[in-house]
Amino acid sequence: MRIAVTGSIATDHLMNFPGSFGDQLIAEQLDRVSLSFLVDDLQIRRGGCAANIAFGMACLGLRPILVGAVGNDFADYRSWLERHGVDCDSVHVSETQHTARFLCTTDENHNQIASFYTGAMAEARLIELQPVADRVGGLDLVLVGPNDPDGMLRHTDECRHRGIPFAADISQQLARMADEQIRQLVDGAAYLFSNDYEKGLIEQKTGWSDAEVLSRVGVRVTTLGPKGAVIDREGEPSLHVGPAPERGKADPTGVGDAFRAGFLAGLSWGMSLERCAQIGNLTATHVLERVGGQEYELRQQEFMERFTEAYGADAAAEIAPHIRCYHP
Repeated sequence: MRIAVTGSIATDHLMNFPGSFGDQLIAEQLDRVSLSFLVDDLQIRRGGCAANIAFGMACLGLRPILVGAVGNDFADYRSWLERHGVDCDSVHVSETQHTARFLCTTDENHNQIASFYTGAMAEARLIELQPVADRVGGLDLVLVGPNDPDGMLRHTDECRHRGIPFAADISQQLARMADEQIRQLVDGAAYLFSNDYEKGLIEQKTGWSDAEVLSRVGVRVTTLGPKGAVIDREGEPSLHVGPAPERGKADPTGVGDAFRAGFLAGLSWGMSLERCAQIGNLTATHVLERVGGQEYELRQQEFMERFTEAYGADAAAEIAPHIRCYHP
């Protein structure tokens, strides 16, 4: 299954605030917030939603096709991704802009406040998907991840026009994009990814109820943080998939991307939706245990042992012929 992952490619600047954001907010003055947080540290990591997802898929043994826009400062990052098995031949390199920057502060409760500098990502709107499909012999699925808004709309429209199934993953761009644009991104998606907060925001901004959203997409996947994930399809009962136990919490940045990586890997192997979510949950747990979206390592024996502990021997036997964890 040939999967193209479109979206942001960025450098993450990650900081920790040793307190609670909520304690600093005055309920009666939320219309004029003026705050500065003294953070404990700064860590610079490779990131961007599309790059994180592609990295995770490659670490599970696939060769995902990364599609996005970067600056001419991308050489080292490209080498890292290619060394881990990501196809970067369809990444557009800007002649004038730097690669995007993600600046995120996390409090002691793992709440996050973040800003995103677009940089070269704005040129994602220039990328056409058909040449990508021609180069690899066709595309079976395109994930349209958070990216330049015009780029997201273009890729969604092109998928519809060319009959390529697409997965909608608006996430960070929900706050930026207009209601009608969000409706365009969601309508007709084979898969719709969001967390539980974004689920409500999608319904609020589209004006569609949960049932109406389900009537417009194939599968709706909602991550619930420490509670796992829920999978919904029109006319069928919800399927709740429990989390994979973690061995500690370091930083939540990139956890959702890793879930998507595992889920898409499962789809490419023809797994059931339950198994897809289970693989996603365990991959996400590995990210939670490290600082940064690409700092984890998936080891074959350990991954299978942890999967068996979380979901049982029968489930593990189903995925065992496919999982080929890779880390150079």
